[in-house]
Amino acid sequence: MQTPSIDFLFDFGSPNAYFCHKVIPDIEARTGKTFRYVPILLGGLFKLTNNQSPANAFAHIANKRAYDALEVERFIKKHKLDQYRRNPYWPVNTLKIMRGAIAAEKLGIFDAYVDAVFSCMWELELDMSDTDTILRALEQAGLDGAAIMDLSQQSDIKQRLIDNTQQACDRGAFGSPTFFVGDEIYFGKDRLAQVEEKINEYAATTR
Repeated sequence: MQTPSIDFLFDFGSPNAYFCHKVIPDIEARTGKTFRYVPILLGGLFKLTNNQSPANAFAHIANKRAYDALEVERFIKKHKLDQYRRNPYWPVNTLKIMRGAIAAEKLGIFDAYVDAVFSCMWELELDMSDTDTILRALEQAGLDGAAIMDLSQQSDIKQRLIDNTQQACDRGAFGSPTFFVGDEIYFGKDRLAQVEEKINEYAATTR
């Protein structure tokens, strides 16, 4: 049995998606398998599934918020993610940068764009909903920000993001980060170990 596709459904506005992005290379190195990054619009997925941000859903549960913060600290320590900074502008409207991800994919600079924008959001503490900030940040990362932003306004790019988000909903996703190993769904950074186990399970059957 061949290992199926390994999909990572992400939105730059999710700090947990950032954490996963930083850890995925280690999993790829251990398993020899590559994750396929799928840009979605988290706000759109929330609307489709009647979901909401945990920051809103659990705003009134102090103990839950405290525990979530503890889990973040543990994850950062375990994976040595010392560059992480909580974005002071969060929650951020990510429509522009998610369309930018689709545009960057079309331009063949997707990996560099994803690295740069995750860094801007969760290391450099920038307001990545602001067009001027986005342009400056991309230029500083060595990318053609104007070309990316111009292309992101084309109707096919906008539709691709809509389609990705709808397909995520249709597959059972309700938030980010979400993973699919074939048809098996896993949600959240804390499921990365299970994702890796599933990949290895498929690999074992092909030996």
